[in-house]
Amino acid sequence: MMKTTLLLIGAALLLNATEPLLAAEHEMMASPALMEPVKTVFDDYLKAGAALAKDAFDGVPARAKAMLQAIQGDSMKMLPPEVAKQAQALAQATDLAGARKAFKPLSESLIKYLRDHRVPPGTYHEVYCPMAKASWLQKDKTVANPYLGKAMLHCGQIKN
Repeated sequence: MMKTTLLLIGAALLLNATEPLLAAEHEMMASPALMEPVKTVFDDYLKAGAALAKDAFDGVPARAKAMLQAIQGDSMKMLPPEVAKQAQALAQATDLAGARKAFKPLSESLIKYLRDHRVPPGTYHEVYCPMAKASWLQKDKTVANPYLGKAMLHCGQIKN
């Protein structure tokens, strides 16, 4: 009886110790489309979107330039060429309104990339705002609208 109990405890400990490793391995295998430099592009995109949601223009062009550099440095050309053009348009924006306008087609392209590469739901949330007639991506489930900012911060519905 004691031997069986010790074996069961040992098996449970081993299973619990390997569970995080298996989860991490599964996550890496489930999202090969989010390898570098694509991950960097999405990270900078999310930061630009968060700034726009706060009605902040500062830092948005720099994030867009970082996206552009990551795309241009990608020897495997993982992202479509229009994403580079859209990141460049965002980098060249001179004010908040221009940045928000440039953010729309970039968002559409990145949403399409996730769909085309079957990135698992929940990795990023697609949100749609009927007032702005546009979608965007975010990690959090609390809507933070980059197109309308503080005026209508929570206007939008998570689609996935």
